[in-house]
Amino acid sequence: MELMVCGKLRGCLVLVFFAALLVGLVNGIGVNWGTQLTHPLPASTIVKMLKDNGIQKVKLFDADPDILNALKKSGIQVMVGIPNDMLYTLANNMQAAEKWVSKNVSAHVSSGGVDIRYVAVGNEPFLSTYNGTFEAITLPALQNIQSALVKAGLGNQVKVTVPLNADVYQSTQVPSDGDFRQNIHDLMVQIVKFLSQNNAPFTVNIYPFISLYSDSNFPVDYAFFNGFQSPINDNGRIYDNVFDANHDTLVWALQKNGFGNMPIIVGEVGWPTDGDRNANLQYAQRFNQGFMSRYIAGKGTPMRPGPMDAYLFSLIDEDFKSIQPGNFERHWGLFYYDGQPKYMLNIGSRANGLVAATGVAYLPKKWCILKTSANLNSDQVAPSVSYACQNADCTSLGYQTSCGGLDARGNLSYAFNSYFQVNDQIDSACKFPGLSVVTDKDPSTGDCKFKIMIQTDSAGLHGNGRIWSLRIVLFVLLFFTLM
Repeated sequence: MELMVCGKLRGCLVLVFFAALLVGLVNGIGVNWGTQLTHPLPASTIVKMLKDNGIQKVKLFDADPDILNALKKSGIQVMVGIPNDMLYTLANNMQAAEKWVSKNVSAHVSSGGVDIRYVAVGNEPFLSTYNGTFEAITLPALQNIQSALVKAGLGNQVKVTVPLNADVYQSTQVPSDGDFRQNIHDLMVQIVKFLSQNNAPFTVNIYPFISLYSDSNFPVDYAFFNGFQSPINDNGRIYDNVFDANHDTLVWALQKNGFGNMPIIVGEVGWPTDGDRNANLQYAQRFNQGFMSRYIAGKGTPMRPGPMDAYLFSLIDEDFKSIQPGNFERHWGLFYYDGQPKYMLNIGSRANGLVAATGVAYLPKKWCILKTSANLNSDQVAPSVSYACQNADCTSLGYQTSCGGLDARGNLSYAFNSYFQVNDQIDSACKFPGLSVVTDKDPSTGDCKFKIMIQTDSAGLHGNGRIWSLRIVLFVLLFFTLM
């Protein structure tokens, strides 16, 4: 039975509320707030939603100025992030590191009233799938950012960390076998030593869902917190869920290398709700509430039994994320794209569940669907649906997904509407040749919801260019059809 959780790619904004042990104690769980949406809610709307839900900490994957400005004097503690594609420059240019800190940390702390506590240098830079791309530059970038913080007089106030995937450590059978991955062992020890010298935490992302997703033989109940019937006994320490086993494999890796007391932050943990047969509302609610019940009670793991720092992933669904790791990547949110809660979840601040975003405006109630008279054998069907799904979001279509029960006509309607909504319901976004029509009758059925897009300041940003691309593609297809 595998203990470890496999990796996943991500680049997004992470929002956190957690009990910080290092720089000020604030109770509450954290959640990742991703921004890879075609129509993101305004930052001010998100900040209000965070406050309404009692969220007291936020962690960003970058240092978006609009988001930092929205966080001014909000009372929310912040972790800003540095994307992996900036590591090379920061590792090789101290002046660039100082400039980054001045622009993205000092300026907001000194005059903007933003309570920045951490800088996350990179995001899962040692994923096996990166083939060592960032191995030589992560530690130098970390060192330069730390030096820049010290030079700016922020060395004690703002701490550095590197969010790492759980694949940086491994175990053969039980957590006590744990150690850092062999090919990066010495590098990991150097990084951990540097973090320890600067009173900084080790940040790790743990995903039991990925264990279930990657291994068809993985026992389902072991991914949750309800008491697996065949627990692992590791020298008297009992593991009835993979999260604890994974976490404590890291604890053992740290301990074996002389850093047994290093603080650990769980940077990402959660469960998606669509895009895979194991990604659904029921499993997500089961996992996240199971995790939260333990978190609220201050129950840690067998090796770290006390309160835990953690960030749920994620705050909101992201319809523009890469689906290279899997279609579920666009469905990690506790909230849908429009800020509506997906299911009942008690995160400790409110017994009645999550509070929805307020003041959200929607586009008119109209949908783009397949014409009743459309011929499914038309040569236009395949290229049309392919184009729609490539440029919108069809990840709810598939085996045992929320819209997996649709027939062929329903699949086409879903694809057309997804493209129509992403492009702000512009008439020309529902001009699939001889196939599509706009309707004011909601085609949603059962758990399969045909969305209506929200109005945002970015309306058209992802749309108009695609509209012209669609016109060109369909023109070319029509041209060759008529030849």
